[in-house]
Amino acid sequence: MVEKPEKSAKSRVTRSKMAPVRGDGMRGLAVFISDIRNCKSKEAEIKRINKELANIRSKFKGDKTLDGYQKKKYVCKLLFIFLLGHDIDFGHMEAVNLLSSNKYSEKQIGYLFISVLVNTNSELIKLIIQSIKNDLQSRNPINVNLALQCIANIGSRDMAEAFSNEIPKLLVSGDTMDVVKQSAALCLLRLYRTCPDIIPGGEWTSRIIHLLNDQHMGVVTAATSLIDALVKKNPEEYKGCVSLAVSRLSRIVTASYTDLQDYTYYFVPAPWLSVKLLRLLQNYNPVTEDPGVRGRLNECLETILNKAQEPPKSKKVQHSNAKNAVLFEAINLIIHSDSEPNLLVRACNQLGQFLSNRETNLRYLALESMCHLATSEFSHEAVKKHQEVVILSMKMEKDVSVRQQAVDLLYAMCDRSNAEEIVQEMLNYLETADYSIREEMVLKVAILAEKYATDYTWYVDVILNLIRIAGDYVSEEVWYRVIQIVINREEVQGYAAKTVFEALQAPACHENMVKVGGYILGEFGNLIAGDSRSAPMVQFKLLHSKYHLCSSMTRALLLSTYIKFINLFPEIRSTIQEVFRQHSNLRSADAELQQRASEYLQLSIVASTDVLATVLEEMPSFPERESSILSLLKKKKPGRVPENEIRENKSPIPVTNSNNTQVNSNHTSNSTNADLLGLSTPPSGNQTNSQGALIDVLGDIYNASVVYNTKKFLFKNNGVLFENELIQIGVKSEFRQNLGRLGLYYGNKTQTPLTNFSPVLQWPAESAARLSVQIKAVEPTLEAGAQIQQLLNAECIEDFADAPSIDLSFRHNGVHQKVNIKLPLTLNKFFEPTEMNGESFFARWKNLGGESQRAQKVFKAQLPLDLQAARTKLMGFGMQLLDSIDPNPDNMVCAGIIHTQTQQVGCLLRLEPNKQAQMFRLTIRSSKESVTKEICNLLVDQF
Repeated sequence: MVEKPEKSAKSRVTRSKMAPVRGDGMRGLAVFISDIRNCKSKEAEIKRINKELANIRSKFKGDKTLDGYQKKKYVCKLLFIFLLGHDIDFGHMEAVNLLSSNKYSEKQIGYLFISVLVNTNSELIKLIIQSIKNDLQSRNPINVNLALQCIANIGSRDMAEAFSNEIPKLLVSGDTMDVVKQSAALCLLRLYRTCPDIIPGGEWTSRIIHLLNDQHMGVVTAATSLIDALVKKNPEEYKGCVSLAVSRLSRIVTASYTDLQDYTYYFVPAPWLSVKLLRLLQNYNPVTEDPGVRGRLNECLETILNKAQEPPKSKKVQHSNAKNAVLFEAINLIIHSDSEPNLLVRACNQLGQFLSNRETNLRYLALESMCHLATSEFSHEAVKKHQEVVILSMKMEKDVSVRQQAVDLLYAMCDRSNAEEIVQEMLNYLETADYSIREEMVLKVAILAEKYATDYTWYVDVILNLIRIAGDYVSEEVWYRVIQIVINREEVQGYAAKTVFEALQAPACHENMVKVGGYILGEFGNLIAGDSRSAPMVQFKLLHSKYHLCSSMTRALLLSTYIKFINLFPEIRSTIQEVFRQHSNLRSADAELQQRASEYLQLSIVASTDVLATVLEEMPSFPERESSILSLLKKKKPGRVPENEIRENKSPIPVTNSNNTQVNSNHTSNSTNADLLGLSTPPSGNQTNSQGALIDVLGDIYNASVVYNTKKFLFKNNGVLFENELIQIGVKSEFRQNLGRLGLYYGNKTQTPLTNFSPVLQWPAESAARLSVQIKAVEPTLEAGAQIQQLLNAECIEDFADAPSIDLSFRHNGVHQKVNIKLPLTLNKFFEPTEMNGESFFARWKNLGGESQRAQKVFKAQLPLDLQAARTKLMGFGMQLLDSIDPNPDNMVCAGIIHTQTQQVGCLLRLEPNKQAQMFRLTIRSSKESVTKEICNLLVDQF
């Protein structure tokens, strides 16, 4: 083993002084650089550069007898000028001429100039390629390496195609020197990233894999990087690398003898190669099914953990860095395998020691790795033993990123046994937490409180505390969620009403608390009205005292609560009617509030007690769906939130009666059934708006819009997007490869024109760069009974998860109206159906077996299981339904290619029905992880 020598301080100083003119004698270059550095202004610098450029240009044009040294000197000056930010439009031919020089320094400068300045579309590229080919065939390894470095630096498809035969031969040839093999492997890796089909298959696979047995450490290190990239695309083809990688790792880690071929960096044997080998093995799960190889790998991992416990052999930071790099990568492999309880627990204990380390980076990495260990059934309990230290890290750490990581770990280690303690600690810390992490902490606390609540009174207390402590960071999803849960659970309704009533009595009360209070008291205020301290009039006055401090949306919600109070407490009807009357007559008030107050006043006057009780009846329970809070956290922390953590409902947003429609007996008149487009489709039985949150306190009776289920457009291209008594909006669309065209049809169902008619395209931030949509303008007036068309052109740049929407605003009889419609642009619209036989399908299915390439969901059939209906939906989804492929005739398999501007992604689907259990199992496999997840998410619960 050879310890890396350190250079003396004296030698470093000497080299630093000589740096400008080191070994090459180009004094003119050194003087030019010195002149540039001594310039006092930008103008002086430009003047000096222009003078030098003129001199170089005259030399290149006038003196045809320039020797190699002079060409090298002038090319170096051009390089320096270019690196200063100035354009260079000459000197390229002189640089190409330097490639044929026999002197290393001249050839090196020529290659450097070409790598930096020559465009791949240059007319000189053929000359350059020929010169590179000459050097690749040279017997001088220095020339070969310079050529390989130039190819890698340019890294274009032209280079990949020109040298696709030469470089693999150099890599595996027995005559190639080690230093050239190393460069060839790295060059091939660079070209592979540009042009994946450059790597030959067949017998080449085995020869590339066996580079892991090479005697030269540099060759093995470079080859490991190359093989790691190849495995990510073709894991099955390169599976033979596993045993060789384990063998090489064992030789480095566990061998007791001194191998002169191995390299020791500050007493750590071959740390960089060890890290690369451990990462290579993480491409497979399980890593290996061979018991012998698995035993040898476990021995390596145990040895690495044992060495971590040994006293350091050097006090230098390089030693600890190299040692810990290997240790953390070994722990990552242990977590990835998740099959060895002993190793998982040992890894957890080792990371626990780092939680108190003085190095901030080590503490951060330990917390991050323990987050993953907390999700394993084997190590979850071991992680919980460090709960006190993690809580201390959350509170006391100086670095905010470490504090955030501690919060993540507390969230991951939480279960029923410690939920109340962890939630309380997070609540206590929330008051002083950094602003950057408060919103995420609020989401985590809300999720944990719901998931592990055995007594929902505790859950209500936690959420109200959240609003009290961090009201500005409580998103709509959080306070929607507490209302959903209270409505769905009778046993907690009275307690919730009492608790929120008490919370509203605080002098400083956050607006979100007013929203929750208004909603809950409007539904369940009668449950606490028997106490004189919370009598009906007391409740009303308490809420109304907050009214003038709130936004328009909250005021609208409170007006809805007041009309609910008239139904719950007839004795305060006159007081509330007076409030409605005041707001109806205010000339300067918000038009929406004025309209709402007027409608509610008329309703309270005209409707009988029975009609009023029917219209204002208690909210029904919400359907069971995934928590909107969990969905929001998954977007903020992708990959960190386990799937199906909470299975509850996602309800609609409080609607503030944006359509301003009069509530009367003609609400469902024949006009709402008019179909101007000939595209009429029955509305979904579960009519929720496209935002999918809470409906208004009054239910849909005060929201005159009929919003169709946008999920139906997964399987069809034409239909009605939206309809109410004012307007009908339909769509007709067609798609080809990565392009799509949509026609939106706006139909005026009234007898008066719709003015200020303005549809505006709204983008989700994460999808704006992935899906290009161009929209044509329409006329600002839609005449009575007329219909207009608006065309949209869509282009899929990359796969996306959310579609744009149309914000439509217009005026009807002088009243402003606003509608939001999600466009039916989902990823499956860009499918091209693909025919495959059984052999091709299952071969491709097997190749796409990596964990990141597959997604699977099991779900209950929405209706009595209907195989024919499922087949029809799959055919409409855009993929090719392949019959007689699966051995089970009930199973359905499909194949298709997603077309985007940047790439094509193959995708396979398998839908397996279980008739007895009335359930489906859906499996998606594709070559891109994000496509796999999105296609699976689109189809879940659609059968």
